[in-house]
Amino acid sequence: MSEEILVNVTPMETRVAVVENGATQDIHIERRSRRGIVGNIYAGRVVRVLPGMQAAFVDTGTGRTSFLHVADIAGYENGNPEEKGGSQCIMKHLHEGKKIVVQVTKDPLGSKGARLTTQLSVSSRYLVFMAGSTHVGVSQQIDDPTERERLQRLLAEALAAEEMEAEGGYILRTAAEGVGQEEIRSDLRFLKRLWAAVTRRAAAAVGPALLYEDLPLHLRTVRDLARPGVERILVDSRESYTALQSFCSEYVPEVLPLLEHYPGERPLFDLHGIEDEIQRALARKVALKSGGYLVIDQTEAMTTIDVNTGSFVGRRNQEETIFKTNLEAATMLARQLRLRNLGGIIIVDFIDMQESEHRRQVHRALEKALLRDPARNKITGVSELGLVQMTRKRTRESLERTLCEDCPVCEGRGTLKTAETICYEIFREITREARAYENETLMVLAAQSVVDRLLDEESSHLADLEAFIGKTISFRVEPTYSQEHFDIVLL
Repeated sequence: MSEEILVNVTPMETRVAVVENGATQDIHIERRSRRGIVGNIYAGRVVRVLPGMQAAFVDTGTGRTSFLHVADIAGYENGNPEEKGGSQCIMKHLHEGKKIVVQVTKDPLGSKGARLTTQLSVSSRYLVFMAGSTHVGVSQQIDDPTERERLQRLLAEALAAEEMEAEGGYILRTAAEGVGQEEIRSDLRFLKRLWAAVTRRAAAAVGPALLYEDLPLHLRTVRDLARPGVERILVDSRESYTALQSFCSEYVPEVLPLLEHYPGERPLFDLHGIEDEIQRALARKVALKSGGYLVIDQTEAMTTIDVNTGSFVGRRNQEETIFKTNLEAATMLARQLRLRNLGGIIIVDFIDMQESEHRRQVHRALEKALLRDPARNKITGVSELGLVQMTRKRTRESLERTLCEDCPVCEGRGTLKTAETICYEIFREITREARAYENETLMVLAAQSVVDRLLDEESSHLADLEAFIGKTISFRVEPTYSQEHFDIVLL
């Protein structure tokens, strides 16, 4: 499987696309004005403790209070089980005004603040260091038992050689597959220096302050996304390319040969069709090659995905047509989840299948397609209603929420009241105004479509209303008004 990473850097934002076999799988966007804060470590102050929610709000100096649940407090997992269900559990750990060092696990999403933890960790190329832990493990993405055992042995030897056995826990990342002891020891020394710096800043911090900031997107790309199988990393900015060369030379020398600078005049994302892919990823409807399609809707509570056969009629029978559409939809669905970065609860409504074997194969196809998804996910079987329920870990805003905002006209509903409905609302409001005030004339301010209907289809009803209230009604078009917006002025 060929894989390449495209890095587009501008003064305003950085965009990264992961392309596998010519198909875009992941898109990451980081804007200078709204950089994500996942991974950042802060010295914070508890501003409010909520025993009823077993949580607290923490001021980290970012402008919005962040959320810390008792389950994310270091040491809680080892506490007394009888205490965990008690209402005073959170009060034993936190109180208002307490200074606390926390790390962001989820960016602010919508109206919700960032999610925090006191279980701190910092990452290098091959290792994750976990302060206050004794756990030593290997990434679940490395499934070869021989390799897992080898890596654990190398890490134990490296810890002993660097005299760091009692300083914390470690996890060997997926990128560590196949590396030797020298690379692991180098990462250990780097993490030791990094954590010492964080500790010094935490001790010196007086109020809420940033102690550690994760790398910018173009540097995180070579640290986190340059997995085995990546053939090249194309960068269209000379300055960023130089910075990446310097970073790779010091920390990830094995990635250095993969770096390439793209000097072409045509934009990098246009050349590889990424811009078109982003536009398609913002659409509600996703076409399948067979003629079927998916309909993807994001709501506050969950994301729903509906599968339809569309123009695909098949060649044999209806059951076979449905089965093939669902199989294709399962593969496309997994790709769209990564591309759009959809997370939380996801409900998939596959087309009803009569044969149990077909349902099993579609479920298996979805599981297989999600194996390459770096985000943790969990899938249930087909429910009694024929729905597949799944969850996908969400740490940052979806592509749609990053690039779009709610429509100011419909306020995110996706529908508007018809001009006819607004006309009847205006009639009722005129009746109320006429009864409440003694005046000669009423002026209606409304959108063009509403005024046109009032003077055309509703003209007879308007005449009847004027006769009923005994007052003159005039109209004025307001170009800035939406179809649902109107005002009645007393003259």
